[in-house]
Amino acid sequence: MAAYSLSIVGVLVLCLLSILLAVYSGSSKGRAGALSGPVLPANDDNLLYRIDRVHMNAVEALTPFVVPAVLAMMVGVGPATLATLVWIYIAIRLIHVAVYLRGGNAAKGGSIRTILYVSGALVTIVLLAITAVAAIH
Repeated sequence: MAAYSLSIVGVLVLCLLSILLAVYSGSSKGRAGALSGPVLPANDDNLLYRIDRVHMNAVEALTPFVVPAVLAMMVGVGPATLATLVWIYIAIRLIHVAVYLRGGNAAKGGSIRTILYVSGALVTIVLLAITAVAAIH
């Protein structure tokens, strides 16, 4: 497993990011006197909504990426290939978080934020395909 240390650390970084965003979302709601659950008004001009959504986006994207990353290690995907995909994905997710939290036009659906989210999904699809090929061979 030492060969996969960069990938393992990357997976842990993704998990930590999800936890940090959960704490940030919860504490932001608490300071604002908002209840847990959906934030109203539900629009990208509302900072509390963006904080909540960036957390939920991270949670929603975590499992579909982490499960194949772990499976990739189990079936012997090349450590350098896997580490590259993991760290590209992390970079995309971190930029996505920064853009979404900053707000403005870049954070609205159909713009940079969406491009970043789709880019992360594409990296996940590549990971799924590489893992499937390795599992079959």
